[in-house]
Amino acid sequence: MKDYFVGAREYFPGIKKIQFEGKDSKNPLAFHYYDADKMIGGKTMADHLRFATAYWHSFCADGTDPFGSATMDFPWKDSDPKAKAEKKADAAFEFITKLGTPYYCFHDVDASWEGEGAEEYVRNYHLVAKWLLERQKATGVKLLWNTSNVFTHPRYMNGAATNPQFDILCRSALQVKTSLDVNVLLGGENYVFWGGREGYMTLLNTDMKREREHLGRYLALARDYGRKIGFKGTFLIEPKPMEPTKHQYDYDAQTAIAFIREFGLENDFKCNIEANHATLAGHSFDHDLQVCADNGLLGSVDANQGDRFNGWDTDEFPTDVYETTRAMLVILRNGGLHGGGLNFDAKRRRNSTDPEDLFLAHIGGMDAFALGLEIAHRIIEDGKLDAFVKDRYASFDAGLGKDFEAGRLDFQQLAEHGLRAECKLVSGKQEYLNNLLNDYLFGR
Repeated sequence: MKDYFVGAREYFPGIKKIQFEGKDSKNPLAFHYYDADKMIGGKTMADHLRFATAYWHSFCADGTDPFGSATMDFPWKDSDPKAKAEKKADAAFEFITKLGTPYYCFHDVDASWEGEGAEEYVRNYHLVAKWLLERQKATGVKLLWNTSNVFTHPRYMNGAATNPQFDILCRSALQVKTSLDVNVLLGGENYVFWGGREGYMTLLNTDMKREREHLGRYLALARDYGRKIGFKGTFLIEPKPMEPTKHQYDYDAQTAIAFIREFGLENDFKCNIEANHATLAGHSFDHDLQVCADNGLLGSVDANQGDRFNGWDTDEFPTDVYETTRAMLVILRNGGLHGGGLNFDAKRRRNSTDPEDLFLAHIGGMDAFALGLEIAHRIIEDGKLDAFVKDRYASFDAGLGKDFEAGRLDFQQLAEHGLRAECKLVSGKQEYLNNLLNDYLFGR
């Protein structure tokens, strides 16, 4: 990957390309665990993790929250939206190449600007796409996925694909069509649908059956258009249970998978799982990953973490190595992400206002997942945990248990065996397994 600077303008002066220096390094602007070229189980760390920088949080989130105004002043701000977009692109590629993430992700309005009306929106977006393509070619950075923001503008207050007004549904389709056109131009490897307002606030004014059918048809039509113009990647649905709507139709991984299959989308769609969204749904991160892996629908990951004491999406950078280890166990057992990646859908804390804080945040997240990868690989190679789980289900590997799994028993035969079954209590050994995980984490 080549560094990217335009002329004499440097948006992150004084910060050089982040290097791997090892765990004994005291340099905060260095990787302590993420060594991109290190081989783990036949693949480099970079190939396992496929890190991506999120355009929206990294270059658009200015510290504004529901209770306070902006705290961060970006040097790429400009009163002219065209100039701002071009400066932001330069800043983004400078940051990405200094950090060393091979991919990036963006919403349409992160990179471009709406302008006056729909036609200008399309022109602006295609102009910015040309700029992004130039920068991709200059640096080797690739597009993991893009998406359309069809939830922020007031017209989407009642949803986009599920809006009760046909005109608004069609306006959102224009955005998605344009984003797919841009995706193909930029060589995007996936395309994401995040239904930020695809749900309801009250059933008193909602025809839920009709809205869900509209969403299913909309996604199928978008899929057909994408394939028609040459998009060969995976379409991704990103589950989220609430905030902003009361109930979203892609509530969690299980709900999204049921939706995908109900509308016959399983050959083209998978899930993009975000850790913080799993938390909001009352699940662990690895739970939603495992649900997708078990169904063959694990596509990509938004790498962040939430605050379990808050009822909203805090989008913190991931630093919990217990969580990254358990996540990487699922991903490794899945054979990897198969074209997906780990996108840092995470933002600096509101009071982390120095430019270097953006680097420190990403370094911490990349190190946490690199460490999680190494520990997870060691757990799988050692085999103790997998052997324990296999032994726990051994009664289904032979005899009548095996016949049950193979569908060779009827219910009466199950009940007849129940007449003479011993039903011994066998410990799940949860404390032992927690201690074993700690042994791997702390190298004992």
